[in-house]
Amino acid sequence: MKRIQVTPRPNWQDEMSRIGFDYHSIDGNYWQEDACYLFDEQEIDTLESTTETLHAMYMQAVGQVVKSGDYARLGINDTAATLIERSFARQEMSLYGRFDLCFDGKNPPKLYEYNADTPTSLFEASVAQWYWLQAQTGELANADQFNSIHERLLVQFGALKAQSLGEFFLHFTAVSRSDEDRITTQYLQDVAIQAGLATDYLDIGAIGWRQHDLNFTDTQDRVIRHLFKLYPWEWLLAEEFGQHIASSQTNFIEPAYKLLMSNKALLAVLWEMFPNHPNLLPASLNPNELGGQVVKKPFFSREGANIHLQYGNTTLNTTGDYGNEGFVYQATHPLPAFTNNHGQTVYAVIGSWIVGNGAAGIGVREDDTLITKDTSLFVPHAFL
Repeated sequence: MKRIQVTPRPNWQDEMSRIGFDYHSIDGNYWQEDACYLFDEQEIDTLESTTETLHAMYMQAVGQVVKSGDYARLGINDTAATLIERSFARQEMSLYGRFDLCFDGKNPPKLYEYNADTPTSLFEASVAQWYWLQAQTGELANADQFNSIHERLLVQFGALKAQSLGEFFLHFTAVSRSDEDRITTQYLQDVAIQAGLATDYLDIGAIGWRQHDLNFTDTQDRVIRHLFKLYPWEWLLAEEFGQHIASSQTNFIEPAYKLLMSNKALLAVLWEMFPNHPNLLPASLNPNELGGQVVKKPFFSREGANIHLQYGNTTLNTTGDYGNEGFVYQATHPLPAFTNNHGQTVYAVIGSWIVGNGAAGIGVREDDTLITKDTSLFVPHAFL
């Protein structure tokens, strides 16, 4: 695994906009066209097998929590627990998720966390970096990419349709004012259409509730039977209409058990179930149990918010509005450092995608600190 300099396409901004990647330059330089991370086949095989191993472990961990009913220490209330148990008992189909991994190409990848409910950077990982690869010449002319995300999503949407009895109509929703959320959701809608599904998109604020027959409805008063939501479960349950979810007939994607998977407190459960596993870092709900230097993370948080990290003589803190449910403590294991084109030190995290039950590809993000945030940059990858 190494970071190499590449020549940007002269009109890359226009090319990215042409394929719908309108936020390529958000915060000034989100997409990095002048570099890539280069892997070999063995490293890609390692990431693929690790991702599928972690997915299986998470499924076991959810089963363990459901069996024990040990929700309270994970900050999960009775309403959420009921939905988790119902969706897990039905084995409701999951579409996708993203594991954030620390990997230097030499040592076993280590899990930082699982973005199981509302993972973003999907469009850039699936579409944008693939189009980038097709335009490469020189050393990368014959390179490949660990990226079957689009193809696997097509299969998974087809499987959703096949499971349904009768007509299958899938609504998609997100917070439309967020370009990243809207484009990610509408990309998934486009894949669903390619898979033969009938669909519609609406802003999450436009969803209605019909009390007389206990149904969520769209702007045309159609019943929402199946809903993909790029909106966190814990936020959804806190909304005014959240109280109606248990009595509705709507099938949600992602399913409610993803609320448990996306809860970082499950990192402590994983460490209890699989102590010393090579792909896990020690984690605990007790701040005094681990000893040494730790990273303090809220149970529910996004984009690197409310993180406290200790490493050597360095202490990093990020702000945010998370942490009310509690915190988990994970042993510090710093990201590998690279030098960017300007001679600055950057730290790269691997976002490894799972679609259904299979590893589907990776995306790399880098930051000038050890905490990956919403302002971190996306760098394409290839392997030889």
